[in-house]
Amino acid sequence: MKVLQFPLARITVCFLFGIITAFYLFPNPKLIFGLLVIFLVSLSFLATKKDSKFKCYFAIVSYLTSYFIGMSSLIVQTDSFQQSNYSHLFDKLDKEVSTTLVIREKLKNSKFNYRYIGIIQQIDKQNCNGRILVSIPKKQFKVFETGTILNIKGNIQRNKKPDNPNQFDYGAYLSQKQIYAQLYPANATIKISPEPKKDIWYYIAKINSRIIHNLEKTDFNNSTLAVASALILGQRQDIAPEIIQDYQYAGAVHILSVSGLHVGFIFLFLNFILKPIPNTQKGSLIKLSILLLSLFLFALIAGLSPSIVRSVVMFSFVAIGLHLRRSVNIYHTLLVSMLLILLFQAYFLFDVGFQLSYLALFFIVWFQPILASYWKPKNKILKYCWDILTVSFAAQIGTLPLSLYYFHQFPGLFFITNLAVIPLLSIIMFLGVVVMTLAATGFTAVWLTKPLEWSILFLNKIINYIASFEQFIIKDIPFNFVLMSCSYFLIIAAILWLKKPQFNKLITVLLSIITLQTALIYNRWTTQNQEEWIVFNSKRKTIIVERFGKEVSLFTNDISYAKSKVLNSYLVGNSSHIQKQGTINHMAYFKGNKILILDSIGIFPKNYKPDIVLLTKTPKINLERMLLSLKPKLVIADGSNYKYILKKWKASCEKQKIPFHATAEKGFFQLN
Repeated sequence: MKVLQFPLARITVCFLFGIITAFYLFPNPKLIFGLLVIFLVSLSFLATKKDSKFKCYFAIVSYLTSYFIGMSSLIVQTDSFQQSNYSHLFDKLDKEVSTTLVIREKLKNSKFNYRYIGIIQQIDKQNCNGRILVSIPKKQFKVFETGTILNIKGNIQRNKKPDNPNQFDYGAYLSQKQIYAQLYPANATIKISPEPKKDIWYYIAKINSRIIHNLEKTDFNNSTLAVASALILGQRQDIAPEIIQDYQYAGAVHILSVSGLHVGFIFLFLNFILKPIPNTQKGSLIKLSILLLSLFLFALIAGLSPSIVRSVVMFSFVAIGLHLRRSVNIYHTLLVSMLLILLFQAYFLFDVGFQLSYLALFFIVWFQPILASYWKPKNKILKYCWDILTVSFAAQIGTLPLSLYYFHQFPGLFFITNLAVIPLLSIIMFLGVVVMTLAATGFTAVWLTKPLEWSILFLNKIINYIASFEQFIIKDIPFNFVLMSCSYFLIIAAILWLKKPQFNKLITVLLSIITLQTALIYNRWTTQNQEEWIVFNSKRKTIIVERFGKEVSLFTNDISYAKSKVLNSYLVGNSSHIQKQGTINHMAYFKGNKILILDSIGIFPKNYKPDIVLLTKTPKINLERMLLSLKPKLVIADGSNYKYILKKWKASCEKQKIPFHATAEKGFFQLN
C-alpha cells in the first residue's frame, strides 16, 4: 500500500499505538511526560545534524516521539488524572450527597426518567469538576434546558460492570466519555437556580430550541421533525425506536448520524451560494473565511460528535486547498485530520462512529476506483447509479467486519437503500439547511417547510418498505475480535491483488483465507470445550443457564425470558443455542458442586450438605441458623430478592466467614 510509504502515515500509526497503549496499560503520567521531553530534546538535536547518517536516527526518534505524544494526549484528556475531578472523592460516591451541577446536554429519555449530562461544580459544598450522567424522574419534574444550574440531593453511583455476560458494557462506554458516575435524585430534592449558566452551549441549545419551536408552530409532523433534527442538527434523542430500527434494518442508520455525507452536501451548497463572489485573492479569502466559519458553527450546533468533527476538519482542509489552488491529496487529508482530531480528542479513537466513518471513507477512496474501473457506462444515469453502487459497496466492505463485531447483523439490501435514498437525501439536505437557517430567524414559510416535511415522510416510507423484507436481514452473527482482524487481513489482501494481480499477492490472499478458516475452527473448538453454570441478574426473576459447548439449558419460571435481549446477547456471544428449557428445581449439580436453590418458601433438607446455596425470591429463613446447619462454601443471592435484606444476609455470611455474592451488587455469578 502506497499510503504506508508516506512518512506522515507512519507517524500517525505510531501516534495511534501510543493512544491505544495508554488506554489499556494506564502508565504513570510522570514517566510518560519525562520520556516525551527526552525524545523531544533528542529530536531537536538530531534536526540540526545535516550528516546523512543521522537521518535514520532522526526517523526512529520521530516515530518514538509521535508514540509518546499519543500516550501523553490521552493522559492529559483523561479527567480522572485531575485531582479536582469528583472521581477522587471516594467518600462521597455511592451515597446520598448534595451536588451542584450545570446541565450540559440532553440525552435520549428512558421510560421513566429524563436523562442529561451534567458538569459538576460542587459536592457537599466542596469544589470539584467532571461530567456526570443525571437521571431525573418524569413524574416530578419538567424538562430542563441546557445551562440550567441544579442543586440535587441524591445518590452518586459509580459506573458498574455489566450485570450479565456478553452484555454491552455501558459503564466502560461512559468512562470513555469521561463520565465516571451516575446521579439519581432523592424524592423531590432538586433546587433550580433562577439564573442559568450562559456559555456557548447555552446559546447553541437556544438556537436549536428556537428552530424546533418555530417549526412545530407550522404543524410539522413530530416524527418527521425528529428525523429532520437528526439529519440537519445531529439531534437523535427524539426519534422513535421503531424508526431507528427501520433505518438499521435497511442499512441506512448512518444517515441519521451527521457525517461526511451531510457535511459534503452542506459544503457543496455553501460553494454554490458563494459562487457570485469573484475568485480574486481577496474574494477567495472571503469565501474561505465564510466556509470555515459556517462549517465550524454547524459542527457546534450539531453537537461536536466524532463523525461531525472528522467531516468538518476534512472539508476544512479541502476548502483551504481550493483557496491555495493546490490539489489536495486525500490520503494526506485523512491522516492530518485524524492527527489533529485525536491530538485534542484522543478518546474519539474508541468511538464506534469515528472508527466506522474513517474506515468507510478510506475504503471509498482506496477501493471504489478499482470497482468503478470494471465498467464505465457512457449513459449519465447509468454512470450515476453505478457510482452510487460502487461507493456503497466499497464503504460496506470496509466497515463490514467492524459492524459485525459491534452489532452482529448485516442488512442485505443496503445497496438498494443507498440507490434509492442518496438522491432524495441531497434534496432533503439542501431544503433542510435553508429551512433550519430561516427558522432560526423566525421565518417559517409553508411553501418551504412542507416540501421538507413531505420529502422526509417519503424517505421514511422508502426505508420502512425496504426494512419490511426481514428475510434479507442477517441477525445474531457471532463475531469476535480475532475474526474481525482476520477478516480485515483477507479484505486488504484481496483488494491489493485486485488492484495489481500478482502471484505473491495471490499467495497472500490464500494465506489470509487459511488464517480466517483457522480462526473459525479454533473459535468453534474453544466453544465446544467450554462448560459453565451462570446465575443471571434480573429484577424479580430467577434465571439460571447451564452451557455445555453450544448447547444451553435454560432454567426459569418465566418462559418469556427465552426471547429476551440479555439472553440473546449471551447466546450470540458464545455461538450457542437453547437446547432445552425447564423450571427451577431445588437441587442442581455442576462439575462436582452440589447446589441448593431456595425460593420464597425457604424449606431445606437438614441432612443435605451443599457446596453452594442460591437464595431466590427472598426466602423466609433465619440465614445464620441455616449457615450453621448446612455450612456451604458460597452463598448467592440473585435479583429476585428484595434489596433491603441483602445487607443482613451479607453481614450474616461475613460473621460465618462464608463468601457472599449478590448479583444486584456484583452482577452475574459464573461457575466454570
